[in-house]
Amino acid sequence: MTEAYIYDHVRTPRGKGKPDGALHEITPVQLATQMLQALRERNQLDTDLVEDVILGCVVPVGEQGGNIARIAALNADYAQTVPGVQINRYCGSGLEAVNFAAAKVMSGMADLAVGGGVESMSRVPMGADGGAWATDPQVAFKTHFVMQGISADLLATKYGFSQEQCNQYAVESQRRAAVAWNEGRFDRSVVPVKDMLGLPVLDRDEILRGDTTLENLAALSPAFAKMGSQAGFDSIGLQRYPQFEAINHVHHAGNSSGIVDGASAVLIGNKAIGEQLGLKPRARIVSAVTIGSEPTIMLDGPAASATKALAKAGMTSADIDLWELNEAFSSVVLAFMEELSIPHDRINVNGGAIALGHPLGATGGMILGTLLDEMERQDLSTGMVSLCEAAGMASSTIIERL
Repeated sequence: MTEAYIYDHVRTPRGKGKPDGALHEITPVQLATQMLQALRERNQLDTDLVEDVILGCVVPVGEQGGNIARIAALNADYAQTVPGVQINRYCGSGLEAVNFAAAKVMSGMADLAVGGGVESMSRVPMGADGGAWATDPQVAFKTHFVMQGISADLLATKYGFSQEQCNQYAVESQRRAAVAWNEGRFDRSVVPVKDMLGLPVLDRDEILRGDTTLENLAALSPAFAKMGSQAGFDSIGLQRYPQFEAINHVHHAGNSSGIVDGASAVLIGNKAIGEQLGLKPRARIVSAVTIGSEPTIMLDGPAASATKALAKAGMTSADIDLWELNEAFSSVVLAFMEELSIPHDRINVNGGAIALGHPLGATGGMILGTLLDEMERQDLSTGMVSLCEAAGMASSTIIERL
């Protein structure tokens, strides 16, 4: 198998995913376009050599529909020979896009490809694409479908996490993200987004609240308790998990991932193409795995996917210097750390989606880049990035810094 190397990565700052957010005026195709342009300009890239652009997008309808990857490549003035494809692995879409690009390189089907993702949550809201899982009563009944917030609370109930524990994790995420920005740890990879006149509209993650305290979060009521009781989701969850007397609702906006807009792009290639282009590889893809897990609780898959990725690489968790797990909800990370015995000072050291936001299809590419940048900053060798995904799935990728 050919080795697949990471040559570069970029991301937008994350903009608040509401009509008053800084990126609301920027269409999703423009978000993706500007990241592709940044990859080309930063690396003096001959786009005739790019053999695919693979972008994750979780709600691929309306402005995000119609194979946004191909249209963004054309809009970015890539060579017309460059194809594109949009994929949807729910919250893991951006990482899977990178994994798919790496797989094409490893198999010899491509020498150079781009993986990443895009999501404009202010313009194309979650759920706009419908789908049988949530809307077909027969499917929903068979799979014990519940809204993801209920799943997060169910996960907290399973592991016995209190609201205070979830709040403590969230406060630390905010603190770490504020430190990271203040110390310039994101400067290398965050590309300011510009409007149609070329003027910058956002150069920093917009929803960060570094002054968040436990007292602030303690004042927030659980966001999913009313939904759980009135919509019947608690009853459905307890049918699937009858060992629990009740679901302990602990999550709210302060300890859950933020709704934001953003895009990411990662340049993947083999050794020969890097030498041809005069590019120095920054890391290699060691192992990449996606697994299915129980769909009602849906968020407990990362530990299993990480364990399988380690096994495929002939490694153990002790071999990983640094971890990055998408902060979909506090309980997701707390459960992951408990399952794999990961100390808090080795995971999400620059904060995560609770502080910075989770632009669904783009997040995987973003946090892979965050991991690599931090490995370089700390002079570390190996890292793993993981994400939980809706419908009970999870993806993990191990990288080795060069």
